[in-house]
Amino acid sequence: MDYKKLIASAMVFSVLAASAGCGEKESSSEAESVNETTIADTTVAEDTAAEEETTEAATEELVPPVPSEATDDNAITFDDDDFSFAEVVTDDDYAATGELSVVEVQGNKMLKFTDSGEIALDGKVQKIKIHANQLIGAENLDKVNYIEFDVYGDATADKLVNELGENVKAPGWIGGGGGTIIADGETWYDFSEYSGGEYNFDMSGAVHVKFKFLLAAGGHKWSNEMEDANFLIMRWGIQNESNLYIDNIVFYDEEGNSLPIVKE
Repeated sequence: MDYKKLIASAMVFSVLAASAGCGEKESSSEAESVNETTIADTTVAEDTAAEEETTEAATEELVPPVPSEATDDNAITFDDDDFSFAEVVTDDDYAATGELSVVEVQGNKMLKFTDSGEIALDGKVQKIKIHANQLIGAENLDKVNYIEFDVYGDATADKLVNELGENVKAPGWIGGGGGTIIADGETWYDFSEYSGGEYNFDMSGAVHVKFKFLLAAGGHKWSNEMEDANFLIMRWGIQNESNLYIDNIVFYDEEGNSLPIVKE
């Protein structure tokens, strides 16, 4: 046997084995490095996305409410500055005092009851009477099945306390109800209550109201013989010094058709 050749072959094999081992270690190290980099990049991306989402939520700005536009051709929109058919009612010690006028709010005219602030907030009720005869005529009074309109409130002080215990200039809860005298000229008819609110801005958005003669089929509604068919809009539970606004008054018959405005 040629020992020199045997030793030479063994040495070649050892070198090849060592080279292969180094290659495997390098490949393994490279793979581990790539995996670690990928995981690190993914974690950073997730953290960045979460941070951006949190920042976006924290900096999101509230959008102030805007007035509602009339959606019916027969709506009383106060665009003509006429409010001769409306009046403030001060018939008890809790009734708010003040004056009526037509003002423009963000390009939209509406009736404003400017509260004088003379009556304390606790138990105060703002009342406005609307004379229907002067709007739709006596010949259409018995056709009225329901009335719809929008009310708003604004704040003139910062007496409203929010959930954080902070005083804010916002009207808060905006709700109330209304009523009218029906065909017999004596019976008071209560309409359903309404509710809304604004806790972030001086001026609220529209609180849509529907006053319906639920028992109209039984004669519990207006008649054409009534000399002054009117209805009362009331706001109570007032949480902050504020004014009341009314807009887009529409009278509907039992089939949902709006009644034309004639303004007697």
